[in-house]
Amino acid sequence: MSFRLYYHPLASYCWKVLIALYEAEVFFDKHLVDLGDPRERAEFLKIAPLGKFPVLVDTARDRPVFESSIVIEYLAQSVPSAARLLPSPPERALDVRARDRFFDLYVMEPMAKIVEDRLRSEPERDPRGVANAHARLETAYAIAEQFLRDSGWAVGNDFTLADCAAAPALFYANKVHPLTPASPRTRTYCERLAKRPSFARVLAEAEPFMGMFPG
Repeated sequence: MSFRLYYHPLASYCWKVLIALYEAEVFFDKHLVDLGDPRERAEFLKIAPLGKFPVLVDTARDRPVFESSIVIEYLAQSVPSAARLLPSPPERALDVRARDRFFDLYVMEPMAKIVEDRLRSEPERDPRGVANAHARLETAYAIAEQFLRDSGWAVGNDFTLADCAAAPALFYANKVHPLTPASPRTRTYCERLAKRPSFARVLAEAEPFMGMFPG
């Protein structure tokens, strides 16, 4: 099988998929899309009409796969080395999916709200929405602190889809709403994630672009 990933080096959901690809040591071509270039944008929209990253194309089947969680599940079903990212026991798989949704919806989403607001001009900003996003992150940190442990990963001792979601979500969230000493397990978990070779590679590749991040 062969794959092509359409991505942006700072996009959190692209990081999520990149971590999975590196974890599984899947060979793929990376295609960085400049949406500011009319020609590149037009070509990308032919593949992804919503214009959203990431998109993984299974080139052998000429099949595009959308949405980061679905992309990783597709890899888990298609590539033996990626199968461990979504455990086969149904109960454990549900736990992994639940944590994946937690990090996407309750950490990544409010983080993105804060970042998006920083990119707006002053008259277009939404102070109430940003305040709500900060409050949601504070609640999410408290919940994560309850289920994370002093060792291991988001669900048990195996690195899974849930950790692929957690790594970019918590990395960026910590930039806009820093973790405090009240979240020692979450902070330690973030340190473990940063040392994981797959995520360390993603961070190293993104470093030249980090000056573009507003915060």
